[in-house]
Amino acid sequence: MKKPLNIKKLVLLNLPYILMGLFSTNFGEAWRMAQGADASEKVLSLISVLPAALGSFWPSFHPLDLLVGLCCGAALRLAVYLKGKNAKKYRPNIEYGSARWGNSQDIAPYVDPVFQNNVILTQTERLTMSSRPKDPKTARNKNVLVIGGSGSGKGSISDTMLSVMLGLGKSNIYTLLSFVIV
Repeated sequence: MKKPLNIKKLVLLNLPYILMGLFSTNFGEAWRMAQGADASEKVLSLISVLPAALGSFWPSFHPLDLLVGLCCGAALRLAVYLKGKNAKKYRPNIEYGSARWGNSQDIAPYVDPVFQNNVILTQTERLTMSSRPKDPKTARNKNVLVIGGSGSGKGSISDTMLSVMLGLGKSNIYTLLSFVIV
């Protein structure tokens, strides 16, 4: 069963385009009033005639002016339609602001099954240090910024990371660092 055509809704939705079209008839009137034999002379004369044509809010009902108004109203309606059609819905059927905290399933693709091949980020989250993970989409930057006050264990974290990356023991790391510093 077809819905009956709601005239009131149709008029209200298209009223801005109709009003803009009727106002644009003044531009057609200004073009007709402009002096000149060719288009370049008319454009130069249009600037001086435009204030007189736009001085009255009432539309012009000359057929050429109505055609200009119809084209302007239709162009505005087309622009609004195309803008609305290209609106992107990044999360269809999900309301904005529905973010949640990540869980172990979210970080699982980024964790290496072998514990020693990961860098520890938090007590429960790790990140693989492999330069070529099985799934290339899960490859991430290996830089880690460690922030903490004095005595919070930043040095032990960096020592652990170096030992994992280089495969060295803690005593070998201090030897390696002493060669680098000197």
